Amino acid sequence: MYREGINALKKWKEDKFRKPLILRGARQVGKTWLLQEFGRTSYTKFVYINFEETPALQTVFANDFNIERILIVLQIYAGTKITAEDTLIIFDEIQSAERGITSLKYFCENAPQYHIIAAGSLLGMGLHNAVSFPVGKVDFMDLRPLSFAEFLLALDETALVGALKEKDWKVISVFADKLKEYLRYYLYIGGMPEVVDAFVKTRDWQLIRRIQNRILNAYEGDFSKHAPLEVVPRIRMVWQSIPSQLAKENKKFIYGVLKEGGRAKDFELAIQWLVDCGLLLKSFRVSKPYLPLPAYQDLSAFKLYLHDTGLLGAMAGLNVRTIIEGDAIFTEFKGAMTEQYVMQQLRINGDRYIGYWTNDRSTSEVDFVVQEEGEVIPIEVKSEESLQARSFKLFCEKYKPEKAIRTSLSDYREEEWMTNIPLYAIG
Repeated sequence: MYREGINALKKWKEDKFRKPLILRGARQVGKTWLLQEFGRTSYTKFVYINFEETPALQTVFANDFNIERILIVLQIYAGTKITAEDTLIIFDEIQSAERGITSLKYFCENAPQYHIIAAGSLLGMGLHNAVSFPVGKVDFMDLRPLSFAEFLLALDETALVGALKEKDWKVISVFADKLKEYLRYYLYIGGMPEVVDAFVKTRDWQLIRRIQNRILNAYEGDFSKHAPLEVVPRIRMVWQSIPSQLAKENKKFIYGVLKEGGRAKDFELAIQWLVDCGLLLKSFRVSKPYLPLPAYQDLSAFKLYLHDTGLLGAMAGLNVRTIIEGDAIFTEFKGAMTEQYVMQQLRINGDRYIGYWTNDRSTSEVDFVVQEEGEVIPIEVKSEESLQARSFKLFCEKYKPEKAIRTSLSDYREEEWMTNIPLYAIG
C-alpha cells in the first residue's frame, strides 16, 4: 500500500536542519506500517521500539537523559549496533515511556546526528499536564487516512492517478464514469488502511462494515482509557452526535443537539479533546474572506467532521445499497457524505487553514474558504449534477476572489467567475 507520507519522510531525512520527528495521527491510520516501511526502504537498518508492548523499556529515560547510556540499552534490546549515519530509530507509542517525549529534546541538543522518529496515537500523547513537551526541539508530521488518490493506487489504478496529478482533463473525462464509481466506493469504504486492505483483497462489503464498527468500538474504548474520567461521558455525546449534526441543512455544530439547554462551556473541553486526538476535523466560520483568515474567524460558530468518510457512514448506518443506486450516496443525509469527503481531502494535504463563510444573517453560505499560498479560495460543494449555487455566485460578485472553485460530479470546466473541478479530482 503506497502512502504519500513516505515522500515527506524522505525530505525530513535529507534536511540538514533535521530534528527528531513526531508523527501524529489517530489510532489505526497506519503510522507503524509507514515508519517501518520507511526504515526498510531508506536506511541500512532500523531499530523499532514499541513502549506499550515493552514494559521493561518504559523507564529507560526515567533517571537521566544520558544519550550514550540510552543507546547502549536500545542496542542490547534490538540486538543490532546503532550507527548515526544509516540507522533509523523508531519510538512507537512513546507516550507509554516515562519522560519519553521529553527525551527528544536531549536527542536534538546532544545527539542531532541520530535519526529519531517518535509516534503515538494522539489519544494520550502530549495531552496530559505531566508531560514536559520539547517545544522547538522537534519536527512534526501528521498522518491521516488514505486520500482518494492513495485509495486508487491501492486498487492498482496508477495511470488514473497520474492523469489526475497531471490535470489531463481530456483523458480524465474519458474515464469519468469509472472515477465516479470508485468515488462511490471510497465514500462507503473510507481511507482507514485496514478497511482499504480488506476491500482490495476480498470485495466483501459486510467484512468492511464489521472492520469499521470494530474501529469505532476501539475508539470509544480509548475514551475511557485516555481521557479524564469526568469528561468521558461528554466526549461520547459529542462523538455520537456527529452524524446528526451533519445531517442538518445548516451543518453548524449545535450544542442543543447533545442535550436540551447544552452550552459551550459544558462541551468545549470534550470537543477539543477529540480534535487534538485527530478524530474530529474542525472548521470555523469566517465573517470576511480576507487574509489572514484566522483573524476573521468566529470561535462560537463551527462545523465538526469525522476524520474518515467511511467511519461516518458506519456511524450513520449507511446502507451498502447506496453504492449501486446511481449518485444516491452523494446526496445521502443532505449531502453530508460529500461535504465530509471534501473536507477530508483538503485536510489530508497539509495544514492549510480551512473555514466556511456565512453572512451575518446566515442566509447565504459558502461550504469552505481556504487560505493557501497567499490566496483566499472559496469552494462550493455540490452533491448533485444540478449546479445552482446562488449563495456562491453572490459571494464571488461581492468579494471578487482571484480563484473560486465549485466541486461537483460534472466535468472540469472554466467559467469567467469560477472553475468547476470534479469531486474525484478535488484532492
